[in-house]
Amino acid sequence: MKIAILGAGAFGTALGGILADKGYDIDYYDSRLEKEKLSDVLAKVKYIVLAVPSQAAPYLLPYLPKNIPLIVATKGFLDDHNFTDFTDYMVLSGPGFAVDIKAGKETHLTTTDDRVVELFTTDFLTFDRTHDKKGVLMCGALKNIYALLAGLLNLKAGTDLHEQYLTEAAEEMKALLSANGADYKTVDLECGIGDLRLTCDYPSRNYEFGQILRKDPKAVPTKTVEGLTALSKVKRGDIKVPDEARHLKDLIKISDNWRKDGVK
Repeated sequence: MKIAILGAGAFGTALGGILADKGYDIDYYDSRLEKEKLSDVLAKVKYIVLAVPSQAAPYLLPYLPKNIPLIVATKGFLDDHNFTDFTDYMVLSGPGFAVDIKAGKETHLTTTDDRVVELFTTDFLTFDRTHDKKGVLMCGALKNIYALLAGLLNLKAGTDLHEQYLTEAAEEMKALLSANGADYKTVDLECGIGDLRLTCDYPSRNYEFGQILRKDPKAVPTKTVEGLTALSKVKRGDIKVPDEARHLKDLIKISDNWRKDGVK
């Protein structure tokens, strides 16, 4: 069975490695590599795995067949409108660094479909389940925003302040999911609190860039920082922000003071 992996970065190749080890025929597409045409990669595939950065995904999605099952492993979507044209899509998310998955480190993720469990489960990779696709997508974007703020606040893992922040951030995420038509209980899964805990510390690039912004509000990221993209979507009104989301509102105010020649 052929499976196409869209995105040959660290996470895409980690997922592809699992599938290849299980005997599936894997083909990668990555526009940066310019090796194969998208149409060739998609020929005769049974599943498509989306693992490109969230800001690149909207440019790629219109070219994908809408009747082939799509596994969304990209984090950074604040809603599900990008996938309404797909007749069959599922979400895979949670606290998994690519380097840990490649090393076979025990990892627990969240998915919205049993087929993902069947495809990817190994002796080190397991899943919890929910039908809340929108909630899983939102958690994957929101946790990056809260990780950015954790770095800005210089919160250190293992301290009481850090633990308090994680608790408060999780409660805000629940309020955000509820306000936007998702199931707040999804935050209690690995894609929610599990990924939040992982991302609000080193070596998360969102947390690291938050640390950088503490010292230099004009800093410009040298690699993808998904929390900045998600924050810009929140600021332009892509989701409702309830009053309970106090930390998020504070971050929005802080970001308004970032210099125009620095972070957008």
